[in-house]
Amino acid sequence: MTLKKNMHELEAQLNELSAQEGLALIADLFPGKVTFSTSLGQEDQVITELIAEANLPVSIFSLDTGRLFPETLDLLSRTEAKYKQNIKMYYPTTDSVEKLVSEIGINGFYESVENRKSCCFVRKVEPLRRALARNDVWVTGLRSEQSANRSEMKRIEWDEGNQILKFNPLLDWTFDQMISYINEKKIPYNPLHDKGFVSIGCAPCTRAISKGEDPRAGRWWWEDTKKECGLHSR
Repeated sequence: MTLKKNMHELEAQLNELSAQEGLALIADLFPGKVTFSTSLGQEDQVITELIAEANLPVSIFSLDTGRLFPETLDLLSRTEAKYKQNIKMYYPTTDSVEKLVSEIGINGFYESVENRKSCCFVRKVEPLRRALARNDVWVTGLRSEQSANRSEMKRIEWDEGNQILKFNPLLDWTFDQMISYINEKKIPYNPLHDKGFVSIGCAPCTRAISKGEDPRAGRWWWEDTKKECGLHSR
């Protein structure tokens, strides 16, 4: 199937399928060219379960920024063991991290939005580009409920920055639906979720949120900007 061609028809077809059925269709249409990026959040753990349960030919990778919570790395190990699935890790290059730290300091991302975005680029965006190379479809765990930016996304869309189709199988799932599925399937999840951490990223940039706060409020809490790092820019 040609990239971008008949995308509207494909979207209509996917809208009639369950998340797992949609993953199976995408894997069939783009054999060997579908990859899933997991941050090991609750949404991504659900997708890992769906892929493993149906034994779908979808590769799985994650980004280790060098600043992750120990709980996240422990969950990575537990997830690989449960599903007998290798999750390929991508890291920022040594030279880029050394240059970044020498220019802004080890925690310079607190000082300005520009510095924070530079850190996200080095530790996330550039490794993501390497991970997506030679693939046709990027599977994500985005849900429309997560933020205003994500509420405008489609189930499948063209990611111009990475020149790849992006498939969001859980786009219309509610938070309660996701939690119910995790409990039903006994899916391993990050214990930080039970401590008020809804969206978990790098340790220095993530805090727990209070009841009633926006789900993304705990990310880059010192900024009054859109809560995105550049991985899902539109």
